[in-house]
Amino acid sequence: MAPVTLKTVDDDLKNVIQHLFEIQSDVHGYLGPETQQALVRKIKNLTVALSTLSTHTQLSQTQENEPDTNTDPSNPSLASIQLPPEIIDYVDSARNPDIYTREFVELVQRGNQDLRGKREAFASFRDVLAREIRSAMPECRGEIDRVVAATGGAGDGVTEPADTSGDGN
Repeated sequence: MAPVTLKTVDDDLKNVIQHLFEIQSDVHGYLGPETQQALVRKIKNLTVALSTLSTHTQLSQTQENEPDTNTDPSNPSLASIQLPPEIIDYVDSARNPDIYTREFVELVQRGNQDLRGKREAFASFRDVLAREIRSAMPECRGEIDRVVAATGGAGDGVTEPADTSGDGN
């Protein structure tokens, strides 16, 4: 059996929502026995739509352990879609899942800024350390340049501190 795709479940959900809307309209404009038959028919159609949705979602759960043979990336199988539990909690709490997405993106951006700052601090420390070791042990200049270059530095581009003593030495 072909895997149940997200589009299939989406269509099933749209169908259920449409039936609910029609039932709501009929209940709101209830005129007595003449609308009763239409209401009963629409409730039966809703029952069939809910049954179809249930069948499709149960099929997708049984297909989770089977290899995904669906080759259409624009319409993935339902079993291949994974949602973080936090999004489910947001929806259960009647909150917009877009808020979760925005908060998550902001959290990632803050984390990236922290990591960038740490990387720059370590690079600065590497350059200062290399400069100080070079001045203390000039015979290790080649090894220091190799280590600095291997760690993303400028190699021998690390400059010696300027002589600020004023005596020219």
